[in-house]
Amino acid sequence: MSRDIHIAQPTDTLEAVAARMKAGDFGFAPVVEGDRLVGTVTDRDIAIRGVGEGRPPQAAVAEVMSRGATTVLDSDDLRVALDLMADGRIRRLPVLDKHDRLVGVVSLGDLSTRVKEKSAGETLESISRPH
Repeated sequence: MSRDIHIAQPTDTLEAVAARMKAGDFGFAPVVEGDRLVGTVTDRDIAIRGVGEGRPPQAAVAEVMSRGATTVLDSDDLRVALDLMADGRIRRLPVLDKHDRLVGVVSLGDLSTRVKEKSAGETLESISRPH
């Protein structure tokens, strides 16, 4: 799990978040309001739901973010994260503490270094399957 995460707020502009993604070389950000997770935004969300639907660079992240993010608790077993990722075809999971505060993000890459290669491969295969 990465604790050094880049976050966005619902009122951030698409342009500002895209610029931070470019500068930091990342393509995913949890969207938080106060200390609560309200969604996630990816570079693809900005490109498809933002630019692709004609939204201006000054549009708010709230207009393109995904709500209802699948999350995992920091106390959950790694297998729980792998199963959630496989079932939901998710590459990154926000990690919450017992008070529902965002404490990090776990990626398939993070898990692949901690679990057997077979488990990581099976999860990646599930994630990559066409809808």
